[in-house]
Amino acid sequence: MSSSNSAGGNSRMVLLLIAGIPLTMILAASWLWYFVVEGNLDLVNAIGTANRGMLIEPPRPLTNARFNDDAGAGYVWVDSEPRWTMVVVNQGGYCDRTCERRLYTTRQIHISLGKEFNRVRRAYISDQSIANNTVAVPEAPLAGWPEQLTDNQFSALVVQMHNGLLSLSVAPDTLAALFPEAVAEPSQWYLVDPAGWVMMRFSDELSYKDVLSDLKFLLKNSGG
Repeated sequence: MSSSNSAGGNSRMVLLLIAGIPLTMILAASWLWYFVVEGNLDLVNAIGTANRGMLIEPPRPLTNARFNDDAGAGYVWVDSEPRWTMVVVNQGGYCDRTCERRLYTTRQIHISLGKEFNRVRRAYISDQSIANNTVAVPEAPLAGWPEQLTDNQFSALVVQMHNGLLSLSVAPDTLAALFPEAVAEPSQWYLVDPAGWVMMRFSDELSYKDVLSDLKFLLKNSGG
């Protein structure tokens, strides 16, 4: 009889513990949220974030911007195939050696994506007509530069080294509104999601592996 009572007591104790778990979680969550709201706990910095790039908050849409392609025709962002897009921004139409390296780096990152290559593309966006964009001819060729490239036209750089690069121009005020960080400090570039939202930016100081890690994470956890 006492054994039966003991077993019954143990069962009731197990049931109470099981029932109490959700209540405990609710109370813990409420306590945590209270301290976050009150500003006594920086949850993001306490836990850390997976991304190495800087999130754009709120994201900026490219859907209403009026772009022109390298032939001077109007280009509507949402009319193109939805893909993740690495965007190199350049103000003034002169692609210096740092700009060239950024184009080269994003190209190598793109190639390193392997089987995910076709889910990503690269774009160069300037506030000048693409036909008027120029590049610096380096005294010593950068990695990947063909020896026969002797003029300073941007179109030559694209043809020789960046097959598939989407080259667009946009009004200066639109460039400043969409990419204010790059206009203020050129040493960064952007990632646009498949829906056309500018959602992350990367500094030139970030390592190749860090950027690749972010891209692979986003591709793995998205359907676009």
